[in-house]
Amino acid sequence: MDPSENNIPPRPQSTLNAEETAELLEEASPQAKPSAAMSQNANRDLEFLFDIPLQVSVEVGRAKILLKDLLQMGEGYVVELEKYAGEPLDLYVNSRLIARGEAVKVGDKFGIKLTEIVSQSDRLENLC
Repeated sequence: MDPSENNIPPRPQSTLNAEETAELLEEASPQAKPSAAMSQNANRDLEFLFDIPLQVSVEVGRAKILLKDLLQMGEGYVVELEKYAGEPLDLYVNSRLIARGEAVKVGDKFGIKLTEIVSQSDRLENLC
């Protein structure tokens, strides 16, 4: 039975956010750009998500150690990391790599100044 016979509007196949829509439009035609009103509408549609807390962590480096070394650790013990000094730090949001950056001092605390954002396609791929 055809949905139009019962005055039932067809159901949309998928819903895209503003960034995904802009990407598709750009791929189809480099001159096509989404309107500012479309971006504002997308932001309003997503506002209910803005208060969701996310776990943010910064990874300085990683190392593999033997159990015997773990048991011998004490104050002053040094664990050598696989990363070299000066390499960018990795920023994770909910255990997913989102960006890289460098350590900075913010008052009496540490922070991270972002120098590279992972591409949107890589971020979406990491969600699965």
